[in-house]
Amino acid sequence: MRAFTALPLVALAALSGLAAPAQAQDAAGEKVNTVIVYGDDPCPASTGGEITVCARKAESERYRIPPVLREENSTHSEAWNSKVLAYETVGAAGTKSCSPVGPGGSVGCTQKMIDAAYAEKKQESEPGFAELISQERAKRAATVDADAAATQARVEQVEREQAARAQQEAAAKP
Repeated sequence: MRAFTALPLVALAALSGLAAPAQAQDAAGEKVNTVIVYGDDPCPASTGGEITVCARKAESERYRIPPVLREENSTHSEAWNSKVLAYETVGAAGTKSCSPVGPGGSVGCTQKMIDAAYAEKKQESEPGFAELISQERAKRAATVDADAAATQARVEQVEREQAARAQQEAAAKP
């Protein structure tokens, strides 16, 4: 049974690499650097058009195997309801059954991968990089208006100085 639950996760992990170019196109040339820092290590500063997002973990986690890989997929901790649901799918064939038997059996495999991904996402206790990136973007967007106003004020000041200098030069000519 474990092989069948691990298979959709492996397939989902393989497919997630294909989605990266599409995500990169949505960002409109924005580069995102995701870093995991430990303990009191400083988070690298963002530079130019690059957003640096840091996920902070405890110092004790630095050289440990990630929790997802540490945990054992044991049936001892599995809920009784989950076992019954697993028994209901034994021998399933046909449409949306995720089996090679019957027409449309492979259609159910995609749904199982999607369900497994959502279940895994629901169990995560820490915010994902996508959430951290959106928070960083929101933080940057909050300062855009103030930065634009300051830049506009500097440009107008330079234009006034150039106009005054041009008037002085014109007045100095005979």
